[in-house]
Amino acid sequence: MATTADVVARRSHRVAAPLILGAAVIAATAALHVRDPHEQGSWGICPTKVITGWDCPGCGGLRAVHHLSDGDLIAAASSNLLLVVAVPFLVLGWVIWLRRSWQGRPTRLMDWPAPVAWTAVAVIVIFTVLRNLPAGSWLAAG
Repeated sequence: MATTADVVARRSHRVAAPLILGAAVIAATAALHVRDPHEQGSWGICPTKVITGWDCPGCGGLRAVHHLSDGDLIAAASSNLLLVVAVPFLVLGWVIWLRRSWQGRPTRLMDWPAPVAWTAVAVIVIFTVLRNLPAGSWLAAG
């Protein structure tokens, strides 16, 4: 029979990965809040932009997180609309992962229904193409 200490130890081990990821996201957000990514080269460069000249789906994401940490949703959306729309879904996915880990039920990325996964891929591809066309230039990371 498992002791309370054994149960707590197993549960602590199960929730370690989502908690570590959550802490890393909080730390990265704090760093982006303190060090403004609007300064050219302050956080490096996007290799996709350098190699292809295209804005990748993540371009403007650092600036968007910086604006979100300031509570400026409009500026964040103008930096990377896809990221701003995705944040609630990412948080929900993290909460589901944490809850399932707490309960001892494994969660894998492949557990998501195929239509959800394919829709996400389609949205990312469409966003990337649109933001690199003249008609969708308002989606580009400015």
